[in-house]
Amino acid sequence: MSHLKIYIVEDDPLIALTIETALKKQGYTICGNADNVEEAIEKIKTNNPDLVLVDIQLDGEKDGVHLAESLDKLEIPYIYLTSQTDPHTVQRVKETRPLGYIVKPFTENGLRSNIEITWSNYKKDEEYLVFSANNELHKIKQSQILYLKAFDNYCYVVTLDREYLVPKTLKFLASQLNTERFIKTHRSYFVNLLKIDGLKADSLLISNIEIPVSNSKKPELKQLLHRQ
Repeated sequence: MSHLKIYIVEDDPLIALTIETALKKQGYTICGNADNVEEAIEKIKTNNPDLVLVDIQLDGEKDGVHLAESLDKLEIPYIYLTSQTDPHTVQRVKETRPLGYIVKPFTENGLRSNIEITWSNYKKDEEYLVFSANNELHKIKQSQILYLKAFDNYCYVVTLDREYLVPKTLKFLASQLNTERFIKTHRSYFVNLLKIDGLKADSLLISNIEIPVSNSKKPELKQLLHRQ
């Protein structure tokens, strides 16, 4: 836990300093801080933190929920820092995927305990896909995968940022995936259910990429999407 890299997004300088001091005492690494959404997104992409602490009330037109929506797309885990919020904000918060909430005001022990518990639960739930491509070993989060695509006896592993050509069959790689997250939509494709943006008559969309859907798979796919 002490090797965890944390980024702080908080618009109150005193609270930000209090958090940073408390976490450094516990051996955590603070890799940066910001008081607004625009700066936070830019620095988070550069600093690559393990975890982000997100204050809901921030400087500027955008608040912490806007930042959370971006972090969800980037698959970067975060915890909200919150005080009492209005019903509209609470509803928006429900539509995001935080690891947890730290309620203000908080104590040093409470801050540490919340981070340790939520991070421990997150790591238990996280799953990876391990494979070799171009003579390099890769270990990527399954949550980052958009889809797998068969290519003869090879298979493409496609994420938002990169495409890997793996010298393994689609069947072999798919056997390592979480079956609750991934579904075979066509003899050549396995897709991440959480990445689907839309469904057409004979295909689906993921990041503006059209992927075929077999007739036999349509009923199951529609049923699963309605559960998401």
